[in-house]
Amino acid sequence: MKPHPIELLADVKKIAHQAGEAIMAIYNQGEFELYHKLDESPVTSADYAANEVLMDELRNLTPHIPILSEESCAVSYAERKKWNQYWLLDPMDGTQEFVSRSGDFAVNIALIVDGEPNLGVIYWPTKNIWYFAVKGHGSFKQDASGVQRIQVTQHEDHHSLRLAVSRVQKNNTVDQYIRNVQQYERVALGSCSLKSCLIAEGCADFYLRVGPTGEWDTGASHCILNEAGGNILDSEFNALSYNKRKTLANPDFIVIGDVKLAWRDIIIPHKTQRILD
Repeated sequence: MKPHPIELLADVKKIAHQAGEAIMAIYNQGEFELYHKLDESPVTSADYAANEVLMDELRNLTPHIPILSEESCAVSYAERKKWNQYWLLDPMDGTQEFVSRSGDFAVNIALIVDGEPNLGVIYWPTKNIWYFAVKGHGSFKQDASGVQRIQVTQHEDHHSLRLAVSRVQKNNTVDQYIRNVQQYERVALGSCSLKSCLIAEGCADFYLRVGPTGEWDTGASHCILNEAGGNILDSEFNALSYNKRKTLANPDFIVIGDVKLAWRDIIIPHKTQRILD
């Protein structure tokens, strides 16, 4: 009998912490190997160290559940389309933040069941903070003060919104897609998943990701956001899919907090160049 995601949560949090320790051992040493993938995105020896921990520990925990990781994704669609559940991993989201030593990087673990994130754990190793959620059980943040439930901020209107942005992102990259908001505060943070968690805990309201990402970049945070009252949609306001196409690339996407706001009046939908097969 397959365990319910809630039964796996405590172990998955421990595994995320172990992967974070592997990253921090390299981060604190200050020396690492830097490589570039075929798409020119960076990857380091810390990514690979975290991936090894995650792969080994999750195989031990749930040998019957397959694993798809950003650093171990050479699985054919013919094989993975048969999976009704699988682990979806980003061993270190925010590799560029690791390289620049901002500290804004995180371990992402999601359990996808029937194409939907059912468990999400994100561990921020430089802060020793977890964000986690299980479908139907709420979203939580754990830090030195303990565990607290988190929720997105509810708004009466859209005149005082806070936009989560990258520390290095140019303003016009996202400004061109925002309308009917005279002023909005910018809240800067590095990793894609940590910006989503910022929205889940009510410290920002929305985030626009323009540029290449993979399904592993959104799986864990998608679960956390859903349980906190938010959502992640593609740039045309369609639901994101998981393991439904040959490609694992995401389209541009929108992370929103209060789902009751008229986001189509705030964010201009736009098509992204993506592979649809």
